[in-house]
Amino acid sequence: MLVTALIIASLALAFANGANANIKGVASLLGSGTASYSTVVRWGTLTTAAGCIAALLGTGALLQAFSGRGLVPDEFATQPAFLLSAAAGAALANLLATRLGFPVSTTHMLLGGLIGAGLAAAPGSVDYEKLWSSFVKPLLLAPVVAVAVGAVMYLLLRALKLAPDHRTRTLDALHFLSGGAVCFARGMNDTPKMAALLVGTAGLAVQNSLLLVALCVTVGGLIGARQVAETLAHKITDMNPGQGFAANLTTATLVLLGTFKGLPLSTTHVTVGSLLGIGITTRQAKWATVVPVLLAWVITLPCAALLAAVFYQVVS
Repeated sequence: MLVTALIIASLALAFANGANANIKGVASLLGSGTASYSTVVRWGTLTTAAGCIAALLGTGALLQAFSGRGLVPDEFATQPAFLLSAAAGAALANLLATRLGFPVSTTHMLLGGLIGAGLAAAPGSVDYEKLWSSFVKPLLLAPVVAVAVGAVMYLLLRALKLAPDHRTRTLDALHFLSGGAVCFARGMNDTPKMAALLVGTAGLAVQNSLLLVALCVTVGGLIGARQVAETLAHKITDMNPGQGFAANLTTATLVLLGTFKGLPLSTTHVTVGSLLGIGITTRQAKWATVVPVLLAWVITLPCAALLAAVFYQVVS
């Protein structure tokens, strides 16, 4: 019974991840007027799915990190009740944020779910040194680095005349490719984090777990991406096609580097950071939206942790 519930909760989390995150890499195409919503969501979903499948080639470090082992003692990390609680807490928080149009981090919420379930299972069992070095530090540094790199990338591309303010055939092609690269990188980085909940305890092989997650991520992106698309495309900063291309190139580069290094980066943090860096440079950042988004990042981790702790108390 618990194993079945774990599979359902993990796939619900993957669905919510697709609805919230598939659009992130290609929102600049919509915001800059380069493509329509229907074109953007199809391209984002297709390239995300490709990244999910590419995760089969080797993302073992992320699978290990989000299995809970090392963060909490192995006797808890292998319990269906522990993993079910972590998945359910993260899924509920993600679905709510998506419904409200907040571009939040599945990585953030999944980490909160693991912490909350771990504290409920055995207070004092969470390895805080591991938590800081392997999870919190890269999650905190990534958006700060993205702001700086996004600003520098835009200024450099503009100086090279590769990021003009208006659309050109070459820029449109580069813009589409860079958006697809972001989605590909996100799929490759996020899929093993969710598949880790299914590997071992649920009795599913790594390959099957990754494919199931990829399917649900794809469906979620096709069905539920509109609210987050509106936020990223129009409410963080005004952007033209050149700025959108610079933001995508920044995000794709940082997330792919993080994936190959086994770092649990949040594509959300990097995407918003790169857009904000460009918005600060052009003095077009919309702080009335940016501040609530940043607050949502702060709130979602403890919310997911609290929900996971409640779930653990119910099911254990």
